Amino acid sequence: MEDASALDTKPETPSGIVEEATTNKAHGIRTGEQYLEGLRDDREIWTKGARVADVTIEPGMRGGAETLASFLDNQHTEAFRDTVTYVDDDGDRCAMAYKVPKSKEDVLARGRAYYEWAKWSNGMFGRTPDYKNASLMAFASATSFLAQGTKGNADFANNMTSFYDYARKNDKVLTHTLVNPSVNFQQAASGKFSDKVALQVVKETDAGIVVNGARLLATLGPLADEIEVFPSTLLRADEDNIPFAFAFAIPIATPGLKLMCRDTYDHEKSHFDAPLSSRYEEMDAVVIFENVFVPWERVFMYGEPHLCNQAFNTTNAVIHMMHQVACSKLAKAEFIVGILCSIAKATGRDKDLYTKGLIAEVMQMTESVRAMLFSAEAQSHEDQYGNFVPLRGPIDTSRNVFPKMYPRMIEIMQMLGSSSLMATPAEADFSNEMSHDVQQYFQLTNLESKDRVALYRLAHDVAISGFGTRQALYERFFFGPPALMASGYYDLYDKEPLMGRVDDLLAKA
Repeated sequence: MEDASALDTKPETPSGIVEEATTNKAHGIRTGEQYLEGLRDDREIWTKGARVADVTIEPGMRGGAETLASFLDNQHTEAFRDTVTYVDDDGDRCAMAYKVPKSKEDVLARGRAYYEWAKWSNGMFGRTPDYKNASLMAFASATSFLAQGTKGNADFANNMTSFYDYARKNDKVLTHTLVNPSVNFQQAASGKFSDKVALQVVKETDAGIVVNGARLLATLGPLADEIEVFPSTLLRADEDNIPFAFAFAIPIATPGLKLMCRDTYDHEKSHFDAPLSSRYEEMDAVVIFENVFVPWERVFMYGEPHLCNQAFNTTNAVIHMMHQVACSKLAKAEFIVGILCSIAKATGRDKDLYTKGLIAEVMQMTESVRAMLFSAEAQSHEDQYGNFVPLRGPIDTSRNVFPKMYPRMIEIMQMLGSSSLMATPAEADFSNEMSHDVQQYFQLTNLESKDRVALYRLAHDVAISGFGTRQALYERFFFGPPALMASGYYDLYDKEPLMGRVDDLLAKA
């Protein structure tokens, strides 16, 4: 939580940031420095066998924090402000992903904002705040669904709208966690969770609930302000699963909440030597809850597995999340095309039929993502809550095929880059006693040696490095296991009219 006195203080305006006519408004979009200051709290983050004292200066984490701070600063600049933010009814400027879409134009505006955010990292910073902002907006604008919850005097719908306003007005950066660890695969597949490891309610009080257990996997967790803990869609609707059925949000710095991080892919190299991993390490963490207290006003669902199973679909949160993801994947695919074309031009292979054929394959994937996004936005429609959503089919198709597309894109980059992806001297080699040799032996037909090395180090960070390999794994499982996603896609597909045409033809025989 922010100190009330801090909210009354007008922050120093970073260079290039436009000041609002309302001057020292307490609420709305934050600056990067305000975000970084918010991370300097009592959060319990563990990495490399030790607790982190300050994530904003921790080697391997600070680069990602600084990058995200720069993105938040972008919201204030004249170049981006009107695209990525909106002014609400109170006169506060908020992130566009929080805007409830009431027309097709609102859907298009949200898409432009998502795409702009994604271009700032070329899709390589996957968990930008707009992703969770979109889902929070969806839940907060589907209050009739949450109002079905009937736990005592709890007002789950009001809790959600209050948290939405808090996050929106204070520009909070959110992460989330959905998946329980499992001890037995068959048990987990049947929709039951292990009371040995899964996050569960262990106590109720008049003030709230106490939860204990673990969750996988919070991307951006160490660098977020708050964590949403939402139900798994694999929760079987029976009384045995009531302790596992809940949705809530709490600050990362909540006592008893611990994040155990994977190894960092940011090895503190220069932007030249590691152009992506030095900037876009967003960190993933296992979340451990050690008898964590959650006040009732932060609980949005509880004790009703059948409602938890419906949450993302019935509120249309999954559609709004897919919209953000489609925009992000478009920017990422475009970036891969740009790198491949740059390599082809630099090597003089841009006239080679084989090379052009491989790159054309990636171009076709990119244009497929663009077409599906366009189709979904162009067919936006009003939902059951009076809000507008993109048409689900095209963007659902996009989220099912991109996990197959991206590994192929990386394979093509490896094929075109070949050994040059590993023959990459360091930035320091251009200023030491080896500099003459590097200048001599690393030039290309259409590129000087330093520019050639920079380009291939970029391709290496995409296709070979630990950062790049994590990106490929991330894309494969972004929304869940591919087989599960495909099964859900099959179930939702409008099959009856198509089978009806088959029946009609056969009836004429």
